[in-house]
Amino acid sequence: MQRIQYEFYSSLNQKIIDALIVGVSFYLAYEIRFDWHIPAYEAYQFWLLLPGVMLGHVLVCTVLGTYRLVWRYIGLADAITVTRDYFTFTLVLLALRFGAPASLAILQVPLSVIIIELLLSVEGVLSVRALRRLLHEGFPARTLNGNSGSRALLIGAGRAGVMVAKEIASRADLRPVGFLDDDPKKTGTVINGLKVFGPLSRLQSVVRERRVQEVIICIPRPPRDTFKRVWALCEELAVPVKIVPTLEEILEGKVNIAAFREVQMGDLLRRDPIDLSLSETEVVAAYRDKRILITGAGGSIGSELACQLSRVKPERLVLLDKDENGLNDTYLKIEADPGAAPVSPVVADIRFLERTQAIFETFRPEVVFHAAAHKHVHLMELNPSEAILNNVVGTRNLVELATTFGVSRFVFVSTDKAVKPTSIMGATKRVCEIIVQAQKNHGNSNFCCVRFGNVLGSRGSVVPIFRKQIARGGPVTVTHPDAQRFLMTIPEAVCLLIQAGALASSREIFVLDMGKPVLIQDLARDLIELSGLRPGQDIQIEMTQLRRGEKISEILVNELTENLTPTRCDKIHLISDRAFESNRLAEHLKDLEDAARRESFEDIYRILRDMNIGFCTEQESRPPHRAHAIRSATAAAM
Repeated sequence: MQRIQYEFYSSLNQKIIDALIVGVSFYLAYEIRFDWHIPAYEAYQFWLLLPGVMLGHVLVCTVLGTYRLVWRYIGLADAITVTRDYFTFTLVLLALRFGAPASLAILQVPLSVIIIELLLSVEGVLSVRALRRLLHEGFPARTLNGNSGSRALLIGAGRAGVMVAKEIASRADLRPVGFLDDDPKKTGTVINGLKVFGPLSRLQSVVRERRVQEVIICIPRPPRDTFKRVWALCEELAVPVKIVPTLEEILEGKVNIAAFREVQMGDLLRRDPIDLSLSETEVVAAYRDKRILITGAGGSIGSELACQLSRVKPERLVLLDKDENGLNDTYLKIEADPGAAPVSPVVADIRFLERTQAIFETFRPEVVFHAAAHKHVHLMELNPSEAILNNVVGTRNLVELATTFGVSRFVFVSTDKAVKPTSIMGATKRVCEIIVQAQKNHGNSNFCCVRFGNVLGSRGSVVPIFRKQIARGGPVTVTHPDAQRFLMTIPEAVCLLIQAGALASSREIFVLDMGKPVLIQDLARDLIELSGLRPGQDIQIEMTQLRRGEKISEILVNELTENLTPTRCDKIHLISDRAFESNRLAEHLKDLEDAARRESFEDIYRILRDMNIGFCTEQESRPPHRAHAIRSATAAAM
């Protein structure tokens, strides 16, 4: 009620102010027309028509919505709208001027008066609105106080740069001093009151001359070369660099254009983020009003899956994880969103068939995203039994239950380490792919696997490790000078999973076109530089050695046995399903489980080699004797 009253009184005040401006303008128009000596008849005409002109302008503006414009945000488009609305009533005066009969000559206002009144009225109402905006943006205070905010130089005088300049004009903590832009046509021009000093090559000189304290890159996704160039130049001057958010973040209402962000994972990709666009109708049809089960929901991928799928409005999200802390974090994150789907957090271990079956009986999931897995290569080399029981047996349990309960879509999260695996973790993931692909299609059940590379920023991944090492002052350790990996961000990975689930039809393996792999050494160097430090001087980079099971480089496709075909999404390719001998697979899985429960490492490796999955290890990469493995793990912990 109070808000309605406020809006009413605010609108009433605007109308009163406009009416007074129109009245004064109408009076001045007569004075100017008659050289400040208004004849008696024209004076009589003025006083007779004054209330009508004031009221007429206000009524026309009310009908046309002029008073819905917010004065403190007045811009060029709004000024044009106000001018148009005032000209509309002027047309009424012109119609009376030329169309009124002789008996109503009193309504025939002189043409010059009409024109002068329009010009003065428009100038007056726009002036008060502009004054309101200046007051809102704190212009007088900044003029009197000298603006103690940080002096900011804006990189990029395009649309985003203009938006940033307008947005931060009202902020007390920032004071824009001008632009830099490589477009030679803009050099020397003035945009939104700020001068374009020239190209990026002038950055250091402008920073010194203008005493710049902060540089803001006003390009939501700057070319990597530009980003690195600005960062390197500012590093020498000890000036911090910030970036405006992406257009998607702005449109989704997460932030505004002036919510400058620090360096994000995507800045380390050495490529542009991939837009995995698929028809929204397809995605909605696949997941809306469905009961969706996400395993590993407490992890980085599972948590992001829950957040993105919640926006599609499923009937229910069932979040499953044996890590109660990670699961609780995801659950609270979803619950905090007022528009989120109903959520059921479930603490469970998928290795136990009876417990997992009870979950399926309770929630009857229609879609399953299986992200739960042990993923650390070196740890699984020390604990191969756990890798088999959690990754292989857990996946087998889920696939069997998905088939029994008629799940419509089953999406398994795989990895590039499953291709020609040299580690236990990679081998278990390849076995899981085979389990999924070996399923016969039952009714509308669609199974698929999604294979991608390393995910930046996930728990235990290389970037958080590097950051901790940098925070300690170094050194940053890299396992091999030629080590390289395919990299993607968590949102990219999850978007791929969601899109692939919508595309799934026949036990495919989907692969993302991730561009070229990135040298881990370059990744470490970039992260050091993006932290404002100098590799080799402030922070050292040291080479160690590959740990057991690790490769120098990964591949996404086995070129000898797998062929890629395109899909409806340009950046997603698929590997069609392959024939498997189901009976022999079942025997292998049973033997693997038995060996894992007996903790017979030798049998586990022998069975994996017998499965013909391309599993190959060097002698030194084979699992140590159990006692040695435990001693090694204990020593590492100490």
